[in-house]
Amino acid sequence: MPSLRDIRKRITSIKGTGKITRAMQMVSAAKLRKAQNNVLMARPYSNSLRSLIVSLSAGVDDKESYPLLSVRPIQRVEVLVLTSDKGLCGAFNTNVLKDTQRLLVDLKRQGVTVNLTTIGKKAKEFFHRMGVPIRKSVVDFYKTFTYEQIQEIANEITTAYTADDDNRIDEFIIVYNEFKSTLVQTVKRMRLLPIEQSPTEQSQIKQSHAPEIEKSAETEQVKFLFEPSEVEIINGLLPKYVENRIYLTILESQVSEEAARMVAMENATQNVKEMLEQLTLQYNKARQASITNELLDIVGGAAAITSS
Repeated sequence: MPSLRDIRKRITSIKGTGKITRAMQMVSAAKLRKAQNNVLMARPYSNSLRSLIVSLSAGVDDKESYPLLSVRPIQRVEVLVLTSDKGLCGAFNTNVLKDTQRLLVDLKRQGVTVNLTTIGKKAKEFFHRMGVPIRKSVVDFYKTFTYEQIQEIANEITTAYTADDDNRIDEFIIVYNEFKSTLVQTVKRMRLLPIEQSPTEQSQIKQSHAPEIEKSAETEQVKFLFEPSEVEIINGLLPKYVENRIYLTILESQVSEEAARMVAMENATQNVKEMLEQLTLQYNKARQASITNELLDIVGGAAAITSS
């Protein structure tokens, strides 16, 4: 059984840990509010831009004029993994890394060459330990990142997608945590290039244009009037769309990280309280036993003196 001194030392140590977890919880809560506001402000524009791109691309007949819309056999894939630079955020990083591992195994089974790009120290360290080659890694990115840095990443990706040499990529996938709520963050794979519309988006577009289609039975879809030209406008919007989607995923990952860390530190603080209650009870029992033993020694000594 540990001594009273050992129990007191442990109680003091756990109290210090509790102060740290409580402080980290409050810091994460403050950062979460700011990051959540950024995501909520960015989502409407990003969703509107997505709808516009899907609507425009649906009416395009000759997609060879639009390199970012071209779909070809997949031989080389660029995978961007978003993790945090720090730990103490629960399963935030683990879920993304495990899903990325499954994705890499699937691509390798298909005979596809993979270029891996990581943002966040945790992804870099993990894949380095696993022996997975990393084409490019960025650390300490979330502290002071700017939209210009996002543009550099997007330009690098779009250039590789439209290249004509052996380093050309045929698909671009982002693996990240999507923010649902403070308690829920889900791992998501976003296939950003080539830009295609999902069946859900096709049905949404069809429903959104239903009144116009009913009014005009001669046309099957809405026709747009382009000025200066269709090619210039769409080719100008597509790179902006890629930039915006990368920017949104980074914001989603950032707010998910702060939410996961706040919940993890809240749970840690609660565990500290429970441990302190148990240790305090153990300390009181040990102290009571020590006092009882001392009283027994005194009584025994007094009885020995009296009998003598």
